[in-house]
Amino acid sequence: MSAAPEELASVLAPVRHVLLDFDGPVCSVFAGFPAPDVARRMVELLSGPDGPPPGCEESDPLALLRRIAEEREDLVPVADEVLARLEVEAVDRAQPTPGGVAFLEACAASGRSVWMVSNNATVAIDRYLSTHGLGRFVAGQFGRVSGQPKSMKPSPRLLSAAMGAAEAKPSDCIFVGDAVRDVEAAHAAGMEAIGYANKPGKDAALTEAGAVAVVTSMDDLARAIVDRDG
Repeated sequence: MSAAPEELASVLAPVRHVLLDFDGPVCSVFAGFPAPDVARRMVELLSGPDGPPPGCEESDPLALLRRIAEEREDLVPVADEVLARLEVEAVDRAQPTPGGVAFLEACAASGRSVWMVSNNATVAIDRYLSTHGLGRFVAGQFGRVSGQPKSMKPSPRLLSAAMGAAEAKPSDCIFVGDAVRDVEAAHAAGMEAIGYANKPGKDAALTEAGAVAVVTSMDDLARAIVDRDG
């Protein structure tokens, strides 16, 4: 169950800059090109005379990239490039999140800037926003740093970069994400996080991780902004 409207309004009151996760709050990146298929394709493209890459049993392509970084650093540049190409293919078949556009519109109408912060490749984020005509709602995109998987959340690196671009303090910002690592990254960057529980059981995990509020619908967040600032 989503947080009460008055609770969300209170949390959002001081926020001038929304840092927003991409996969989840905006769209389901791997809805049309499932993550296990992407991971298998990565393994196929990265296999060579020495066999498959480390983590070849992983069904999450981002987890596969992390394993490669841990065990075969020499493969990281090409692995990241391969994954970025597959992510671009995936976003062409991604499923928009209900309420995601309404939330972006509400932020814009209220004068809040939105900064996309994601473990996905920036080129894939750009592709999706451009295809769906959403670029005008987003001040900047901060995907994982190419060839540097350690930049991915729960590291605060990408959030800190977005804050720097916004010339903002942590108290001016909030991060909206659908994973425990998003909450952890937000706290490491010094800001609060709102959890988006888009699957059963996530609400409890996000609350336990320390999310200041949890919603089960992006429409609820959009309405909270509209009701407060409308």
